Amino acid sequence: GDVYKRQDNSDGTVTDNLTGLIWLKDANCFGTRTWNNALSDANGLASGSCGLTDGSSAGDWRLPNKNELPSLVHNEYYNPALPNTAGTGQWSAGDPFTNVQSNFYWSSSTVALYTGYAWNVYMYDGDVGSGSKTYSYHYVWPVRGGQ
Repeated sequence: GDVYKRQDNSDGTVTDNLTGLIWLKDANCFGTRTWNNALSDANGLASGSCGLTDGSSAGDWRLPNKNELPSLVHNEYYNPALPNTAGTGQWSAGDPFTNVQSNFYWSSSTVALYTGYAWNVYMYDGDVGSGSKTYSYHYVWPVRGGQ
């Protein structure tokens, strides 16, 4: 149970106590974007937008990498493959995230052998895959901290 515990910080952010990462509570602030647009959306995020009142500034946020993004996933669940705040059951709206899409989310990580592609996570079932940076439109879930 406790290893999955997430904490709603009541400022538009959610802390994952397992990884120490701080996630945007709103998992769909930007809609679907190409990879370059997703990168710039995440990097430009600041307090005052997307429900944030955390005092963060542009440059504090980023797209999660291919290890960080799957850390949200719990493989016992699907549609979406996310646990609730306590880690005792499946995610439901607001517990702790809002607007989670059972769809593809971008990571910041480029596929080494195919640099026109970046890694993604399919939040329906938690699978990791890749999409074309230019032609694929995926959701954006910014993170800060870690690395």
